[in-house]
Amino acid sequence: MADYRTEPSDQSVTALVTGIVNDAQELIRQQFALLRAEVREDFRKTREAALVMAAGGAVALLGALLLVLALPLFLAWAVPAVPLWAWFAIVGAVLAAAGGGLVYGGVRKLESFNPLPDQTVQALRENVRWQTTTPK
Repeated sequence: MADYRTEPSDQSVTALVTGIVNDAQELIRQQFALLRAEVREDFRKTREAALVMAAGGAVALLGALLLVLALPLFLAWAVPAVPLWAWFAIVGAVLAAAGGGLVYGGVRKLESFNPLPDQTVQALRENVRWQTTTPK
């Protein structure tokens, strides 16, 4: 009667290879979890930057509306030598510059971080490549 049991050294190698494969799979799962967490954090930062930009735009619009209506009329009254249309143009240009500065600040905040977690993605690619090229 033939004995089909494997040698103890064969069992050790099999267990070792199985352990390595399981560890590699767990590492890939953990890297996917890290990638999800980093993407979530970057989306949070993006949302914060968008809120700052929206607030800047709203403030600029409100200020522009009030000043465009009131300030040129006041300036035309105070300096009657300058036509009313010129005062409206001057005030409009100043408000446009202020609003542009607020939007620029929001864009700068948005550009202050990289929305893609490069290191995690690269490590994940390496592990997937290792997992798929390892002989089984």
